[in-house]
Amino acid sequence: MTQLAIPAVFMRGGTSKALVLHRRDLPTDETRWPALFAAMLGSPDPNLRQLDGMGGGISSLSKICVIGPATRPDADIDYTFAQVGVVDDSVDFSGNCGNMSSAMGPFAYDEGLVDGPRDGEAVVRIHNTNSGKVIAARFGVSGGRAEVSGDLQIPGVEGIGAPVALDFLDPTDTNGNGALPSGQGIDRLTLADGTEVQVTMIDAAVPAVFVAAQDVSGDTSAHPAAIDADVALMARLEEIRRLASVAMGLTSDLEAAKTRIATPKVAMVGTPATYEDLSGNGHAPESHDLQIRMISAGQAHRAVPVTGALALACAAAVSGSVVQGQIAPGSDPQTLRIGTPSGIVSVGATRDPQTGTITAARILRTQRRLMDGRVYVPLSKTTQ
Repeated sequence: MTQLAIPAVFMRGGTSKALVLHRRDLPTDETRWPALFAAMLGSPDPNLRQLDGMGGGISSLSKICVIGPATRPDADIDYTFAQVGVVDDSVDFSGNCGNMSSAMGPFAYDEGLVDGPRDGEAVVRIHNTNSGKVIAARFGVSGGRAEVSGDLQIPGVEGIGAPVALDFLDPTDTNGNGALPSGQGIDRLTLADGTEVQVTMIDAAVPAVFVAAQDVSGDTSAHPAAIDADVALMARLEEIRRLASVAMGLTSDLEAAKTRIATPKVAMVGTPATYEDLSGNGHAPESHDLQIRMISAGQAHRAVPVTGALALACAAAVSGSVVQGQIAPGSDPQTLRIGTPSGIVSVGATRDPQTGTITAARILRTQRRLMDGRVYVPLSKTTQ
């Protein structure tokens, strides 16, 4: 046998796709996972196509999810996420994928990993091992299978599907350095050329750093391809991301930040403006509260990572933050409408009325099982 065959399910979750694997089918030695995962998806590929694997050539299609028994009493399953590089073979376990989180509950239900009603609504408590947080997924079931047909349309996905409501419980402080790792709602980072840039660094659902587009000569109405093609802008945003990584205590130095591709996320935010989404639909300024263009694993995201949207919603509640400064007057920061490349995404946050602490953040997604079977990996690539 020249190839290793591993049972796998290929799923869409929100605006992402991933291979979903059972922990029981993987090596118990987790140090072997990175080489295995990169080979499954066809990385590295300098041509940005991942032709020799299951990846799709962009960050939102280069993902692995691993599901296993829960290791804490307040959860039903454990879920580990891996962001796999495209050009290189890096595999980053430092953050969660909120989009793929929407597929984890239905996967566990359909695979018989959790109990639930045969018809009605199922609730699965998902322990994301990357962040140490619990996500409650609520979704319809019929005949013992998770529903896929429904009337929810999400930007970036053609057609409609059954809703999955995701509640990210106690979403802040996923890395142990606090919701605001610097202790402030706004900070200044000094770039290599001496330029100072104002940013908001927050750890909510995922560590993220936000900068006003105007401060980096960016445009939050721009097509992702135009952002990717702006070499100077992408270099500036990556420098900000690495500086924030050190400032937030995620990495010890800039070199370590270079290899931690999944977190922190970096995003430009801007005030509402007329723009056209990737489907050609026009959006007027009054249709949204602010705009975002987020970079994920070195590429401009074609929509917005769910965890990034949740971090944005939480940052909007921070007095004086960069995000708060870009929101249209009169907007409700707890129910934000975000202008993304794929359309308008709504996200909400629940706060404790006594302390003001964010207790949960909610978003609606759709998901679907696309294929199941086995994924094949050349044995020569499993030990690299």
